[in-house]
Amino acid sequence: MSERRARVWAGIDAGKGHHWAAAVDETGSTLWSKKIDNDETAILTAMGEILDLADKVSWAVDISGTSSALLLALLAAHGQQAVYVPGRTVNRMSGAYRGEAKTDARDAYIIAETSRQRRDFAAIDVPAQLAADLALLTAHRSDLVADRVRMINRLRDVLTGVFPALERAFDYSSQKGALVLLTGYQRPAALRRRGQARLTAWLANRSVRGADTVAATALEAAQAQQTALPGEDIAAQIVADLAAQILALDNRLKRVDKQIRDTFRGHPQAEIIESLPGMGPILGAEFVVAAGDLSAYADAGHLASAAGLVPVPRDSGRRTGNLHRPKRYSRRLRRVFYMSAQTSIIREG
Repeated sequence: MSERRARVWAGIDAGKGHHWAAAVDETGSTLWSKKIDNDETAILTAMGEILDLADKVSWAVDISGTSSALLLALLAAHGQQAVYVPGRTVNRMSGAYRGEAKTDARDAYIIAETSRQRRDFAAIDVPAQLAADLALLTAHRSDLVADRVRMINRLRDVLTGVFPALERAFDYSSQKGALVLLTGYQRPAALRRRGQARLTAWLANRSVRGADTVAATALEAAQAQQTALPGEDIAAQIVADLAAQILALDNRLKRVDKQIRDTFRGHPQAEIIESLPGMGPILGAEFVVAAGDLSAYADAGHLASAAGLVPVPRDSGRRTGNLHRPKRYSRRLRRVFYMSAQTSIIREG
């Protein structure tokens, strides 16, 4: 058995199916390097082997997300702190080592070596239950919103091919009544046969606000197009199906928004966050996820710096006072601040 060291540095190249871990000593020599399945038993076994190498182990990981969630949780449960080494840093550092081949083992070694030589990497904190819930909910909401945008674009594209006047008549991203209309009527001839009175009654029975206005607008578009275009029947089926999916997705978004709002307001600093200009429960939840523990920031300046809102100097030779926008910052946090500013301007306007 090799001699036990005082300290080693362990780098982990994280992945969905498996990780690769490497441990180096104070000279940069590899003491341990293995592939680890993304499985609790395999991770615990590897942790035990690495911890047996030294009195103190410094851990570094290149991914802080779902792929490394189990790994980071197990490290935290055993009192081990990991730091985050960005993939861009690993990529740049790889040029300082011999060879051009890119393998998981080599990346793990570079992560370990980089963390040994540098002390400025941010520590990874496993989120508390509320923060973890908000992270999952906000990510799920973003996916649903992206799906909605995609479906609306598809609906407009198909509708333009057979009934362009009706496509131009409504903003389908914000008018529920127009989507309800499309679940039943997608062709100009069908709208003309229905007529103003019966179409208004049909919409009103489905709780459409301003049913008479929606009906009048749709009939005006139908009167403007007397020609049936090729593929109209199939296109009508697709449009009706997409409209129904979008309406169902809107209901899902409402449920998710309520869940986010209820979860966020359980946060001890929720009231303070919502008092900020432009901040509501949804954006506040994204802020909690992006910023993490607010006590980690010494003041507002440090928080602004983390969002990349504070310029950094780039002096060279006689050129001083040359400032530029930072390249290393939390893009999610910057987005939250930009969105809150935009929302605040809209409200005040």
